[in-house]
Order: sequence, then structure tokens, then C-alpha cells
Amino acid sequence: MLTALTRAVSPSIDRCQLSRMPRQAIDFARADAQHREYESYLRELGAAVISLEGEPEMPDSVFVEDPAVVLDEIAVIARMGADARRAETESVARALAKFRMLRCIGEPGTLEGGDVVRVETSFFVGLSERTNAAGIEQFAGFVEMFGYSVEAVPVTGCLHLKSACCYLGRETLLANRAWFDAAPLRRFRILDVAPEEPWAADVLAVGDAIVMPDSFPATRRILEREGFDVRAVDISELTKAEAGVTCMSLLFETTGPSAG
Repeated sequence: MLTALTRAVSPSIDRCQLSRMPRQAIDFARADAQHREYESYLRELGAAVISLEGEPEMPDSVFVEDPAVVLDEIAVIARMGADARRAETESVARALAKFRMLRCIGEPGTLEGGDVVRVETSFFVGLSERTNAAGIEQFAGFVEMFGYSVEAVPVTGCLHLKSACCYLGRETLLANRAWFDAAPLRRFRILDVAPEEPWAADVLAVGDAIVMPDSFPATRRILEREGFDVRAVDISELTKAEAGVTCMSLLFETTGPSAG
């Protein structure tokens, strides 16, 4: 069963960390409604959604992807690159422990899930502001024993690799190549985002569908011309917190009932 772990929007999301966008007032009620609609999309696409409670003192905690990376065999609990976000990992680890053995990134390593792009049995990990070489080395030590490969990808133009590059399936990636070193991915097919939509690469593959923000119509047309089933969702209020569709869920397979 496909399972999606999510977390409700924090009432303090207005105090979120920002790295690239100017701060704007965030309407909590609207952000919460958009997040619920996002969860509804995941359910419509066949995922059983486990929604953790919101964390009033953790403004960025809706971005539940960053604290962990989930494989079929284990879950790797991150050591977040942002000190202020490290408390988010405890409840995520507790939820994932019901489904996977846990492995934890330790000091001096840092790793955030938003930097980890999986292409079948290959992991490409962003060497970024939030993920360092020690974290990537530890991650490789955890996953290579299960037959996965790990390769570092320098990220220069955005916070996380998934803001610049995401896997669509069919050995194809959607990317903004201006923001990262695409050389490690040269053996795969790369579709470029529309030039006027540099943030459009963050898309979420759910089964045979691609979920993306409705604010990138030109990139959506590129994907549809390539035969992808695109589902557009409004996350405009969440985008003020630098949200993407990948960062608000952890998708993994489970073997039994898991959500309500």
C-alpha cells in the first residue's frame, strides 16, 4: 500500500525560514486549506495518508520530507542542516519506526531529505547549504549495503536539489539545470522547465501521475506533450514559505492498513 506521511501546517508558519524569497504575510487558514487539498490529491492517487499533528513551535514542520529518507529496507533520519529545525526529526522518526528500521545521520554530518533524489536504485544527493559531504558519506554507508548507489550533486542556485531536479519516471527528470551540476545525471533524459518558470522543477511522482503547482502552466504543457498525466494543485499560500509539492510528504510502501 502506498503511504504518505504528512504533517499539518504549523500555526507559526509565518515565522518560517526563508532562503531565496522575500518574506510575505502568510494566511494560516488558507495555507491549512491548501495543505488539506494537497492531502486529498494524494488520497485520490491511491495513497493512504498519515497526517501528524501540527507543531506550534516549529514553523517549518509542514515540510515533513526534510527530516527523513525512506527506502524499502530502512528509513534514514536526517541531521538537519538548519539547527532550528532539528527538533522536527523526533516525531517523524517515531512515526516511521512503525514501518522501518531506523538509521540516523550523526555529527558532523548534515543531510536533509529535500536534497535526495532517487532514480530507481540510484540516489543523487545535493551537496548544498543544508547537506554536507559527511552527511552524504554516512547516507551512502547506510544504503549501499542494500544495492543502491549514491552520488553527490553540487547545488548552487537553490536551497535543495529537489528545487532544481525531480524524477518523473521513465528514466526522465525535470530540471532547472542553471541551479545544479547536471553532469552526474547525464545518463538519464532531462526535460528542462520553461525558462520563465525557474521554480517549476519541484514535482511529485505518485504512481503514474505527476503532481505539480498550478502556477507553472508552461512547464505543465511540456510534461503533457511528453505524455505525462499531470495533476495541478494550488499551493500559492504555502509557496510564500518556499514550499514545493515534494517537501510536504514522505511516500513509501507499507504492507497493511496505515492511515485514516
